[in-house]
Amino acid sequence: MLEQMGKAAKAASYQMALLSSREKNRVLEKIADYLEAQAQEILLANEQDLLEARRNGLSEALLDRLALNPQRLHAIANDVRQVCNLADPVGQVIDGGLLESGLRIERRRVPLGVVGVIYEARPNVTVDVASLCLKTGNAAILRGGKETWRTNAATVKVIQQALEECGLPAAAVQAIESPDRALVNEMLRMDKYIDMLIPRGGAGLHKLCREQSTIPVITGGIGVCHIFVDDTAEFAPALNIIANAKTQRPSTCNTVETLLVHDAIAARFLPELSQAMSERDVTLHADEKALALLANGPAKAVAVQAENYDDEWLSLDLNVKLVSGLDGAIEHIREHGTQHSDAILTRTLRNANRFVNEVDSSAVYVNASTRFTDGAQFGLGAEVAVSTQKLHARGPMGLEALTTYKWIGFGDDTIRA
Repeated sequence: MLEQMGKAAKAASYQMALLSSREKNRVLEKIADYLEAQAQEILLANEQDLLEARRNGLSEALLDRLALNPQRLHAIANDVRQVCNLADPVGQVIDGGLLESGLRIERRRVPLGVVGVIYEARPNVTVDVASLCLKTGNAAILRGGKETWRTNAATVKVIQQALEECGLPAAAVQAIESPDRALVNEMLRMDKYIDMLIPRGGAGLHKLCREQSTIPVITGGIGVCHIFVDDTAEFAPALNIIANAKTQRPSTCNTVETLLVHDAIAARFLPELSQAMSERDVTLHADEKALALLANGPAKAVAVQAENYDDEWLSLDLNVKLVSGLDGAIEHIREHGTQHSDAILTRTLRNANRFVNEVDSSAVYVNASTRFTDGAQFGLGAEVAVSTQKLHARGPMGLEALTTYKWIGFGDDTIRA
């Protein structure tokens, strides 16, 4: 089955690579319209996925990731329309010039070819990946989580209908609907057909892809994100940023999971933190020193476990640790971070500059919420993933991350001396 999907995707990618921006945008506009026109079918499929997920005991955080409603589906359709408005990078000349030999060379952006994406309970990823791949002239093979197979199938059906009505191959976007995990292992070895693989899921999936894939892999999306409150931070705006980073949508990878607080302000800051988190039903998991200062506060506070520093909560839970200063904060982030998104809240330029320069994450913030690490928020349109590695792409992966380049030489019967 996957062999045939791969062959069809590769053949479709050749045709997609030749499309003009206008032709690609026409497909995307039709996809957006069909997502809304056929919302009932997609939402019904999603309801069935949700019912099964609840029966299987999925957590509320995962259920939130899985759930669609008319508002979310409308927002997904609008994200597709936003991709239409973005500049098409394909064909862009990056650089070049005339060489002494008389050869004129240029480096030009081209599609990757076929992009494979493995992801879990995030039905919006299906549309995000498809729209970005189509905009950049790529084909896509998608393997969503077993929790969303009905939703993904219904969504891909709409996308393929739009493709066919525009005279394009439906195989440009395909989904592996079977929940059989053996198919993932088979997909990891389809280097004959898939040019780049992007896993979006937990640490186990990323480890499997890194170790077993014969296809180049871009990993990311695991967000053990930190905020450091230094001794010059203003409390009111700091608490507002922390609340946003933790509670705006707790189940996302750019949600803050560990709060590092300078011990010089802890006695004054932590009681205010407790009040702010209590109002938002956040449970605080504190180290020994922080717990002593939080014990009588209104927020629920418990002792942090060592393993909590290395995992995503994806829920209304927040680790709190006291550090002796900037060095302690940086040391903790280097040991426990996932190079996703980290922030400093400060009024000292020197501390801000040190944090930016010394924290080796794909996105680093000064006096801002970590929740901004997102393709749409960065002006990239929808995103394929948030890469936490350093080769090819880093941070939110928009259109340019789905292209490579080729060198083109123009001669005048030019030969090498």
